[in-house]
Amino acid sequence: QVRLVESGGGLVQPGGSLRLSCAASGSIFSINAMGRYRQAAGKERELVAAITSGGSTAYADSVKGRFTISRGNAKNAVYLQMNSLKPEDTAVYYCNAKARTRWGLPVYDYWGQGTQVTVSS
Repeated sequence: QVRLVESGGGLVQPGGSLRLSCAASGSIFSINAMGRYRQAAGKERELVAAITSGGSTAYADSVKGRFTISRGNAKNAVYLQMNSLKPEDTAVYYCNAKARTRWGLPVYDYWGQGTQVTVSS
């Protein structure tokens, strides 16, 4: 079992910054990628940013140039630095890990509990 523990989030004014953290623990054989998704009220969950084990990154067009995803030294942690936040960034942000718990098993998606980010004046 893979456990994802999230921290960060909260209320920030437009133009402000927040940093989200996520650490994976448990029975982990390998992590292919980690990332952040978000789900706003009444909308589907969408990818915000992701980083692979090789360091490649991907971003939603709406956050390019404002958000930066990075990994911890142990590579089982991921950080999302969010700058120039806008009201439309308001959502619940979920940590995701694509991981194997044992050699030969498929890669599964694991999710954190989610953290609320609210951008409002």
